[in-house]
Amino acid sequence: MIDFWLYLKLGLTHVLDWQAYDHVLFLIALVAAYTFSNWKRILILVSLFTLGHTISLLLATYNMVTVSGKWIEFFIPITILITAIYNINSAGKRNSNENVGLFYILTIFFGFIHGFGFATYFKMISGGNEILPLIEFSLGVEIAQLIVVTVVMILSFIFQTIFSFSKRDWVLVISSMVTGLTIPMLQYAWPL
Repeated sequence: MIDFWLYLKLGLTHVLDWQAYDHVLFLIALVAAYTFSNWKRILILVSLFTLGHTISLLLATYNMVTVSGKWIEFFIPITILITAIYNINSAGKRNSNENVGLFYILTIFFGFIHGFGFATYFKMISGGNEILPLIEFSLGVEIAQLIVVTVVMILSFIFQTIFSFSKRDWVLVISSMVTGLTIPMLQYAWPL
């Protein structure tokens, strides 16, 4: 039971660590264009991101795939930037059912990339040969992601309802902020 809490807490802190806020930025960009009425789609997107994250951790932990850390650290901010820029380009234009399948596939793929960013550390602490710590860690990641998304949705509701931001303006402001915070990460992680 102690190991369960250890790995669950590790998953929580992996997402909620303000020293490594890339995960939070991605989640903000991922759900910026949604409201509470889209809760099912949000839950699916967050869970698909966790699935991709878990698959890459599994593949790396069992030495099935090896990926260059410097390239992964470069691609992580790219995933954030792509998501935020998509929001900026489609703010106010998006049909709620447009490209849903593509969003789901990209979310799994982006989760896959983010998972490789943590794989080396996870492999060291887990011993690299047990599936249970991976499941416990992934559960912590999912819980933390749902916390982040809930906070973003509450802020979205407040700004769009109390402060009368249009949904378009909310998406533009939040996605622009995410873009602005991501560009220095991209410059720092430049692999060449």
